[in-house]
Amino acid sequence: MPYLLNTPEDTAAMLARIGTASVDDLFAPVPADVRLKRPLAIPPALPEMELTQHLHQLAAKNRPAGDLVCFLGGGAYDHFIPSVVDAAAGRGEFYTAYTPYQAEASQGTLQAVFEYQTLMCQLTGLDVANASLYEGGSAVAEAVLMALGVTGRTGEVLIAETVHPEYRQTLVTFAANLNCRVRELPCPNGFLNPDDVKAAVNDTTVCVVAQSPNFFGHLEEMRAIGDAARKAGAVFVASFDPVSAGLLKRPGDYGADIAVAEGQGLGVPLGYGGPYLGVLACRGESAYLRKVPGRLVGQTTDRNGKRCWVLTLQTREQHIRREKATSNICTNQGLLALRAAVHLCALGPHGLRETAELCARKAHYAAEVLAKVPGVSLKFQTPFVKEFTLSVPGDVNGVLAKLRGRGYLGGLPAGRWYPNHHDGLTAAVTEKRTRAEIDGLAAALADVLAKG
Repeated sequence: MPYLLNTPEDTAAMLARIGTASVDDLFAPVPADVRLKRPLAIPPALPEMELTQHLHQLAAKNRPAGDLVCFLGGGAYDHFIPSVVDAAAGRGEFYTAYTPYQAEASQGTLQAVFEYQTLMCQLTGLDVANASLYEGGSAVAEAVLMALGVTGRTGEVLIAETVHPEYRQTLVTFAANLNCRVRELPCPNGFLNPDDVKAAVNDTTVCVVAQSPNFFGHLEEMRAIGDAARKAGAVFVASFDPVSAGLLKRPGDYGADIAVAEGQGLGVPLGYGGPYLGVLACRGESAYLRKVPGRLVGQTTDRNGKRCWVLTLQTREQHIRREKATSNICTNQGLLALRAAVHLCALGPHGLRETAELCARKAHYAAEVLAKVPGVSLKFQTPFVKEFTLSVPGDVNGVLAKLRGRGYLGGLPAGRWYPNHHDGLTAAVTEKRTRAEIDGLAAALADVLAKG
């Protein structure tokens, strides 16, 4: 991004205007014991031309996913994006729009958000959806904050070990200073045993969080897990994959109280990891509705009887006392919510189902072909949709590096987060992958393993 530096004269003028003698005085209110006590490891300043060249050199090290055949997963998937998504979301009135602080003057933005919320309710089978959250990890954390408010409990938050590791890390960070404890439920076989949930819950349990398809790509027994949570009076939080919802039961259909998701697969490019879209929907009872973070757009009529849209239940810190706010940092994720809405409208229910079916068929073909490579096998014998985990001999990170050299992003090393699954390689197959690409990955993997 272009910028202009502040000259010493500029700095002096600004300090004089605010009545401060020096830049150091600006930081005087910050306690000395929390200030940085070491010099930053920053090289000497460069002239603008050399700095620009240096940044271009750094940027050139990135390789777009399109340069490689992508089998990545774990919340970031190479799904097809219809051109209408870019065409609609790229319009100036949407692309440059910011948070609608003067909401009723932003009818186009509000209607887009309302349509997104409606689609998320249909996708999840729940009554209320917000707009929106940063990504799947913060959506899990916000759902737990909701559960704390709904139940009024201060006991344990139970979360399956098969929930995305980075989602769990985000939750631990959110909960560090709250009146609850985060407890991970072990899943040595790659899925959460509902009997373990029954044994763990009690009348102080805040909520149970499970993900299906889980991080390894496999399906959990979500209804049984939810039944165990609700029997103890705990909230059941379900993390799901929006694309796989074209084939699977919706969270609301198997009893989820709150559903969350990473919405990247709905028209959002991979983009080197972001920005992405956090989805959150919940039951419609007042206890849930009034704890929903972010924004809710409602439909009404104006004084002339015409349909219009408004922000409703405005529980942001701009509107009510801060201690009662359910706000969060969600700024203009509305642009990505718009992309998701256009994407779903372009596909329709039949298109979403067809996409999920293509993913499932191609993923099962890939699993069959890859498992025939000598030394490779499926790590877990449980159902999956578009993602699965293989057991691969040797150093998985080394294998993936060699696959990249042959033009394939072969997947994720499970051992990065699960030391007990150090041989695991989790691969995702979307509707974009062809039979030739899948066969090519299998041949490349066989060659890499044969050469050691």
